[in-house]
Amino acid sequence: MSDIEIRDDRAAGRLEAVDGGEVVGRIEYFVLETPERAVVPVHTIVEPAHEGKGIAGSLARELYDAARREGVAVAPLCPYVVSWAQRHPDEAPAADPELLRAAEEWLRAHPDRF
Repeated sequence: MSDIEIRDDRAAGRLEAVDGGEVVGRIEYFVLETPERAVVPVHTIVEPAHEGKGIAGSLARELYDAARREGVAVAPLCPYVVSWAQRHPDEAPAADPELLRAAEEWLRAHPDRF
């Protein structure tokens, strides 16, 4: 896992794990601007040849670390990120239920986005 670079393609809404120039995993997200600013992960995908190497967990950890550095909340809708957050409460603060509802409403209003 040490050769994997994690980069944020904010314009595309993807946190990517890159190995040798190839994207081998990603978390797709959007940024919710109201009621407060939050990062909302929707999907976590790891290419089959790279599964079981800790890539998804590293992506989730970086997502929460980046949010903390930026001073924004995380409102996870991605089942993997929800599960990861439950296993790592010291790194992933619980999301405000109102913020989660706002994220779900945004996603329902933009079904073509994901």
